Amino acid sequence: RLPEDEEEVEVGWQEKLFSQFEVDLYLNESACQTPLDRQYHEEIRKLEKAGGRKNSRIFTYTDHDRFTNLEELCQKVTDSDREVPSYLAERMANVRRRRQDRRPVEASSLKSKIITWEPSEEFIKNNHVINTPVQTMYIMGDLGPYGKLGRREYEHVLCTIKVDGNGVITVKPDFTGTKGAYRIELDGEKREVWEYTIENVSAQVQPEEEEREQRMFRDLYGRHRDYLNGLVGSEFEMPLPGTLRLFVNGEIVSAQGYEYDNLYVHFFLELPNQWSSPPFQQLSGVTQTCATKTVGWDKVAYFCYPFTVEMFYTQEDEGVLPQWPVLYFEVLSLDFWQRYRVEGYGSLVLPASPGVHELTIPTWRPVELGTVTEMRRFFIGGSPELEDLTYIRIPSTFKGKHLSRFGFRTETTGSVTLHLHCLQQSRAFLESSALRQRMQSVLDRLGGFSQQSSVYNVLEAFQRARRRMQEARESLPQDLISTSASSM
Repeated sequence: RLPEDEEEVEVGWQEKLFSQFEVDLYLNESACQTPLDRQYHEEIRKLEKAGGRKNSRIFTYTDHDRFTNLEELCQKVTDSDREVPSYLAERMANVRRRRQDRRPVEASSLKSKIITWEPSEEFIKNNHVINTPVQTMYIMGDLGPYGKLGRREYEHVLCTIKVDGNGVITVKPDFTGTKGAYRIELDGEKREVWEYTIENVSAQVQPEEEEREQRMFRDLYGRHRDYLNGLVGSEFEMPLPGTLRLFVNGEIVSAQGYEYDNLYVHFFLELPNQWSSPPFQQLSGVTQTCATKTVGWDKVAYFCYPFTVEMFYTQEDEGVLPQWPVLYFEVLSLDFWQRYRVEGYGSLVLPASPGVHELTIPTWRPVELGTVTEMRRFFIGGSPELEDLTYIRIPSTFKGKHLSRFGFRTETTGSVTLHLHCLQQSRAFLESSALRQRMQSVLDRLGGFSQQSSVYNVLEAFQRARRRMQEARESLPQDLISTSASSM
């Protein structure tokens, strides 16, 4: 190894170090065509007057050099000389990942041209590709024989540094670690091998500067938090004590498995006793009419119909467990001749636990025996339907103990898929620590009614055991009860 073959250079970001080839090229003023070439011509002239360039083999190509442009256009996926670029590679080759000086567009032009019906190829290249602005820098090495520097075939990329618009710095290859120096083996008669290392010699941040940066970030985050608080507001509405607020963001996703096409869903929410809703709240709705598409073996209609419901539960008696609101829905079809048919009925008790729930509810419809009814349904539309939709579950007018549907004929139809986001708000949730130390009410014990069925069963078993104990005490003689009490 000769002394002239060893070199160490400290390079800054986008610092230009000229190669021997560039010095020979840009010294000739007639070869300078662009403003950047003329700028390099002036810099090289000043460099020659100052004694020439200090670097010998190591030089750089900055973001605006010709090499950087050609390197991005000629990148290959493999190292094969016979690689044929694909259609996507040819299209992407013309996309420049650079910071483009975009002129501000007036709001009127944006509103007038929301959709470009006949986009040109240039428009597609500039707008239909994820174009993250990137600044690139190449650290090069002239690995030619001593005395023959400046030949392009001996130029090799030692390190590539890229900084994108998000502030992510990419260094390839990485800084030299424990694996040792990188090696470049030249193709030729002598088979020369060059080794080089890459080290990060950037100055470490002083503690004062780091503290100042952290303080700046804290101020920025604090202002953003104040901005979000201003959007939300300082007054957070809390329900009254003993009141539960239930907020449901729902979506009727789809309906599948029905006989006819062009479906729509009519739904409404029934509030039991002790439940209420704001005056402006709509408790019913109708989806759009949706044509079905074949998915697997079923015909599916995707509604994606959102709805929002807000309700309040006010507790009056601690010994009575609350009933949850019920969502009733009816699936109908409408054809070209305006013939509508009832396709199915279904109901859903709103989930008792908060969170996300995706439910698929099967439906049914009433039928009458005989071919005349089916012919009427096919030719002129219409079919047996319920006058009271609450009959889907338990009729609102029913007051007895046993509900009989003997003789009522139905037929299984398709199903409806719903997506529900349930939120619950109550003062009992804030006082959970204090509630552990004292007797809780039924509303508090339920913890938002997430374990309603299990608690209900426990309370019923406790009431039955208490009644049996009271009956047993009443059947015993009074003198025996007093004697046992005195002995205890």
